[in-house]
Amino acid sequence: MRLMPISDAMFLVGETREMPMHVGGVNLYTLPDKVDETEWLNEQLAILRQSEGLRRPFSEVLKLTPLGQYGPIRLEPDREIDMHYHVRSAALPKPGRYREMFELVSRLHGTLLDRTRPMWEITLISGLPDRQIATYFKIHHALMDGAGSMHFTNAMLSADPKEKRSYSPMSVEAYEAYKRKFPTPRKAPTPSLMDLKAIGSFLKEQWGNSVGVTKALNQYGAAMLGLGGDGLTTPWAGVPRTSFNRNITGARRFVAQSWSLDRVRAMGKAYDGTINDAVLGMCAGAMRKYLQSLNELPDKPLKAMAPVSIRPKDDVDSANSVAAVTANLATNIDDPAERMAAIQASMNAAKAQLREMTAQQIQIYTAITQMPQMLTALTRTADKFPAYSVTISNVPGPREQLYWNGARLDGMYPASIPVDGMAMNITQVSNNKNIDFGITACRRSVPHAQRMIDYLEEALVELEQAAGIKGK
Repeated sequence: MRLMPISDAMFLVGETREMPMHVGGVNLYTLPDKVDETEWLNEQLAILRQSEGLRRPFSEVLKLTPLGQYGPIRLEPDREIDMHYHVRSAALPKPGRYREMFELVSRLHGTLLDRTRPMWEITLISGLPDRQIATYFKIHHALMDGAGSMHFTNAMLSADPKEKRSYSPMSVEAYEAYKRKFPTPRKAPTPSLMDLKAIGSFLKEQWGNSVGVTKALNQYGAAMLGLGGDGLTTPWAGVPRTSFNRNITGARRFVAQSWSLDRVRAMGKAYDGTINDAVLGMCAGAMRKYLQSLNELPDKPLKAMAPVSIRPKDDVDSANSVAAVTANLATNIDDPAERMAAIQASMNAAKAQLREMTAQQIQIYTAITQMPQMLTALTRTADKFPAYSVTISNVPGPREQLYWNGARLDGMYPASIPVDGMAMNITQVSNNKNIDFGITACRRSVPHAQRMIDYLEEALVELEQAAGIKGK
């Protein structure tokens, strides 16, 4: 039995029927030649349904006190886990297009996970054309964040198309095999608190955290009040209210698409920016077009919450290790190049602030600055006091072609969490030669989410043309 950290438990506290707090995604595969599809699918179902040797958190269930989710939350092994409940199969109706697959995923992603069981599910999806199959995976955010989910997916896959694994990707065996790819982190010896030098170091560390966080909060407050802040963009201040800022329902709309990673990288480089800058530029242009189509483009710029992973590369154990920065999407600027410059300026200011803090200081700073958003979520007043317009997250993925027991990975489309006041979430994963976008939205507040796919392409073309480059 282990105690769940408060930072993870907050995802349980904030969850409602309208606001499920799970993350996941769709992986798309092409089966190898000369393999019988039904036989292969049955083999994978049998492997995924192995109940022996499961690793945490896949083997754990919540243990609550009489205070429920508001008291200490512990995780303990589930001695009666029903793998047929957690691992499911679904066949798409003909003609089995991506449209039908995304409609199925939209419904699956809108349902709450059962808190009396380990909080994860996998659905193996068949019925797609051209020998393609898919998996839809979801797990509660209290147990795993986007980077952790990527570690799980990478542990499931192999760069060798001929490699076949008979053990479950949720097993301790898979976990240990994956961890061997990372160097063993060195741990400094724990000094005795009887040592005066150790006590001095401890006090110095706490004072350093206090000073670092106080400095960051002063900058944050100045920026929010318009008194400086070195160009830092903050939530709430000046966030316009649009249809993205409604309180949401539990029904979801999920759509996805891939773009060439080289193409997106080249566009970002043309503006002396990063891939993340390029993605934000695409999303800003697409959201601008979406609101224009509804005749509700505001005069003030939209703002995005951009989660930033602060977990070390060798950390595959933490459930959540994320900070949040605010990006000015500059949707009030018509010129794509000027819009991109404003986006980059806001991101550069946010990065500069984070560079001056340690990971621990960033966590403290994030907890303090995000607390008001948690309060508006709990009171369902986020529609009246929107902190942001949208969440835009970029998760680094595999850099090489990967396979799942011989099946070629073609796409990794993340499905994430819309919340009250932010009815749409756009998350991207870099996957070999592509960058895969997954858009998750409230079905009522963003009924035309599929238009965002076309608008993202149009925004990319506009940015390429403004930079004088030709898209590939």
